[in-house]
Amino acid sequence: MGKKTRQRVCIERVRPSVDGGRFPAKRVQGETVTIQADIFTDGHDTLAAEVLLALPGERHWQRHALQARPNDVYTTSIFLEHRGEYVFRIQAWRNVYQTWLSDVLKKYDAGQDVAVELQAGGELVRAMSDRLNGADQAFALEQAGVMERFADSSPEDAFAAAQGDRLRRLLRYAGRSEEHGGLSPRFVIDVDRPRAGFSAWYEFFPRSFGEFPGAHGTLTDAAAMLPHIAHMGFDVVYLPPVHPIGHTFRKGRNNAPEAEPGDPGSPWAIGSGSGGHKAVHPDLGTLEDFEGFVREAERQGLEVALDLAFQCSYDHPYVREHPEWFSWLPDGSIRYAENPPKKYQDVVPLNFDCADWENLWEELKSVVLFWCERGVRIFRVDNPHTKPLRFWDWCIAEVRKVYPDTLFLAEAFTRPKVMYRLAKGGFNQSYTYFTWRNSKTELRDYLEDLVEGAPRDFFRPNFWPNTPDILPEFLQHGGRPAFVLRLVLAATLSSNYGMYGPAFELCEAEAVPGREEYAHSEKFELKAWDWNRPGHLREVITAVNRIRRANPALHSTWNVRFVDTDSDQVLAYVKTDAEAENIILVVASLDPFQPQTSTVSLPLDDLGVSRDAPYLVHDLLGEEYFFWQGDHSRLTLYPQSQPARIFRLHKRMRREQDFDYFM
Repeated sequence: MGKKTRQRVCIERVRPSVDGGRFPAKRVQGETVTIQADIFTDGHDTLAAEVLLALPGERHWQRHALQARPNDVYTTSIFLEHRGEYVFRIQAWRNVYQTWLSDVLKKYDAGQDVAVELQAGGELVRAMSDRLNGADQAFALEQAGVMERFADSSPEDAFAAAQGDRLRRLLRYAGRSEEHGGLSPRFVIDVDRPRAGFSAWYEFFPRSFGEFPGAHGTLTDAAAMLPHIAHMGFDVVYLPPVHPIGHTFRKGRNNAPEAEPGDPGSPWAIGSGSGGHKAVHPDLGTLEDFEGFVREAERQGLEVALDLAFQCSYDHPYVREHPEWFSWLPDGSIRYAENPPKKYQDVVPLNFDCADWENLWEELKSVVLFWCERGVRIFRVDNPHTKPLRFWDWCIAEVRKVYPDTLFLAEAFTRPKVMYRLAKGGFNQSYTYFTWRNSKTELRDYLEDLVEGAPRDFFRPNFWPNTPDILPEFLQHGGRPAFVLRLVLAATLSSNYGMYGPAFELCEAEAVPGREEYAHSEKFELKAWDWNRPGHLREVITAVNRIRRANPALHSTWNVRFVDTDSDQVLAYVKTDAEAENIILVVASLDPFQPQTSTVSLPLDDLGVSRDAPYLVHDLLGEEYFFWQGDHSRLTLYPQSQPARIFRLHKRMRREQDFDYFM
């Protein structure tokens, strides 16, 4: 049996909420969030409902009225001006006065005598006016008098007073009753800075940019790359670990178990006699050089993202100073990292189950704070799913107490529920399965699951077509058209995307036979990239990033709408901004080898575009203009020249302005 209560209003399915409010929902500063709930009661009483909203850092509630929609849904929209945690509750109650008014109006419209009901309405107003003060109370009493005075002689005048906007507003709130109403639990919306919602990442290894081929590059050398990256339109430059690299069991070229003299080793085998996670590899420079790199990136309009890999080499100071933080085998040897059948002999994992786990956690938190103090506010976290989920909940929250604008990208190619739990616990962005989604059905199903399903409130995808660890088969065999296609898809389907830059920019496709791994991987050797070799994508990447920045429709992942094509090899989708003024249509061939022709069906009515008159279409990649008419357009996509096209549709044109677009 339930507890006795007189509450008669039910509040259910509050949105946005994650696991019933256990975790915050995620949004971005400058976004408008829709708050809604299912609210109902027994009988036919009219209800009133509102959102109680506390802004970040505020203790008092703002009140925002909820509007009734069909099927007992109540909703309102809130503009998220500030960064931080918005707290909200939903309050609902029986609107006694509006219920009376609706009932008596029905009787009046049916031709019934309502004099007594109007007298009763006046008495109801007088009773409820006790909850009002000053001028509001005087006004309510005055209207009650009008209702009573004209109840018999002039019901129209009585109703004019009874239906006044001010009176209904006052009595709507005067009728609130905690005893009979309902109040939801507290929910939180965590609002991140805009970079969390819209970003383009470029990853490169600074050590490959020495003065001449074969020379180990420094951070000062690598800073010369920053204008190039900024010119292409990226926002974030992501560096693999910059720390000293261990010598014991150092990997050689092509992941060879033994290194040859001069092999630099994997940057993810962190730690040597030169230091650990709070040091810079001596061949890259000093901490001062790192801070200079961050400052130069800022001058170029870039943010530096640093790899956060909580693992060690055998030579890391932690192994010597804190052996209790590691796992040891019966023969006295330390356990190295494995992901069968893969072996990482140069890396030893930390033991998060050790007896000294609290000090381990504190030390790892201090690593993040150390780099925050040196200007880093974005971290790409390596394999977070192999560490305790509760650790990340705690660590991210602790860091944000000191540096609230810090962002974390989860590199967790693992089971969906684990990926989602990491996002719920604080990660702002997440790697995804986009890397392996190639067919029309795979892409549509995956995006619709992310956009329309529960993950929308907590899982913010970042699409990467490649990484230093992953060279997908589609890129191995599809040639330059495959790279262009995956670039356009990543950059327009998701508002956050990234690339392992040099390899992608230069269409590097040589793989280890039978594996999705780069041959001659830069993880294990210095590379001398030929930036001007034929087929590079510099101009295409620059154009795509320029298009992204210029079109608000591409600043969101959640607005994608797939449209029909009559070919399984052609994918098409539309994105619009909030006002549906910026309309982007992307049409992409999924075949990098043969031309594909398809008819695209456009939802012109939904887009506000007339089907009866020509409308202007701008091919943003090809810089061509067309006049289309009707909701069907037939296109041919050629892999070598235009494997994917990005169009902007102009729905309102004045004839005298048309030719301005061609000048």
